[in-house]
Amino acid sequence: ECPTRSPFQRDRDRILHASAFRRLTYKTQVFLPHEGDHFRTRLTHSLEVAQIARTVARQLRLDEDLGETIALAHDLGHSPFGHAGERALDEAMKAFGGFDHNAQSIRVVTRLERKYLAFDGLNLTWETLEGLAKHNGPVLNKNSAVAKVLRHIEAWSALDLSQWPSAEAQVASLADDVAYLSHDVDDGLRAGLISFDMLFDVPLAGPIAKEVSAIASGAEPGRAIYEVTRRMITAMVSDIVQESRRRLSALAPSDADDIRHAGRATVSFSDGLSADLLQLKRFLFKAVYHNRRVLDVMEKAEQVVRDLFAKYQADPATLPAGWRDALQGLDERHRARLACDFLAGQTDRYALSEHRRLFDVTPELG
Repeated sequence: ECPTRSPFQRDRDRILHASAFRRLTYKTQVFLPHEGDHFRTRLTHSLEVAQIARTVARQLRLDEDLGETIALAHDLGHSPFGHAGERALDEAMKAFGGFDHNAQSIRVVTRLERKYLAFDGLNLTWETLEGLAKHNGPVLNKNSAVAKVLRHIEAWSALDLSQWPSAEAQVASLADDVAYLSHDVDDGLRAGLISFDMLFDVPLAGPIAKEVSAIASGAEPGRAIYEVTRRMITAMVSDIVQESRRRLSALAPSDADDIRHAGRATVSFSDGLSADLLQLKRFLFKAVYHNRRVLDVMEKAEQVVRDLFAKYQADPATLPAGWRDALQGLDERHRARLACDFLAGQTDRYALSEHRRLFDVTPELG
């Protein structure tokens, strides 16, 4: 026990002080950090998720510290270059168990952070580990990457993977949706990949964009953009709170386990907004994530990751001394996982620096 902090506050602080958390500063959300100082990075995304999680948790009278902690930690395992880097690593690791950023987040907090004298990892509470494991819902596939990496935790204390997680973990998951949907609209508008007119027929964002366009004539573009995204956040958070209060009232839980055994999400968007958000996600997928400008950069980024993984596998001497030493005595599968761990922890700029060090030609990204 800590004399000045609750267990969940201490979990939060350990995550904030983790080197993996600091490295999120230079890891891609959608746009590479060097493409513009105002675009979100994986770190600023995590901070926005945490702020939204605290707001919702407070409205529902949940443990704000636990919700914030899970939100801050949920992307610790992301590889460089966002989902493009994840795809490349997963393909490279196909013969060795694949790569999943959610599973990697658990590896980071239980094994890869090595700063304490008494243990590897961050020694987080069961509730935080459960939230990281199941914040996207029950883990029903026992052969999934998340299920596999949890086996050593399950040997210590069961996580009941087939059940729902705590309400705080559910809050963190929805806060992730609220944050990325709003800020990807924001970044897409600022990058010129989408326009206000393109939003008009899109659920949720469209009606808000029309309202703002009607009152923001002559306003600076940045102000109008922010007005759209802040109203989107307000609408989504309000919907979560109203729907979740309704579900909590119907369930009338007497303890946290009643939430876990409810058989469905207790913290949720309404059915109507869920349908609207599905259409918004489809719009962003086509207009932003699969925009040719973004894809051109990400295809080059995937090549950087593939090249580095192949190089580390073929020539372990290219790894830093501490990582080379750790390879001694490992079989092929574990050697591949170690190379994957090293690569997954890299920032975008470090990965590019490594590529320039090890190869004659490095793609220009952006």
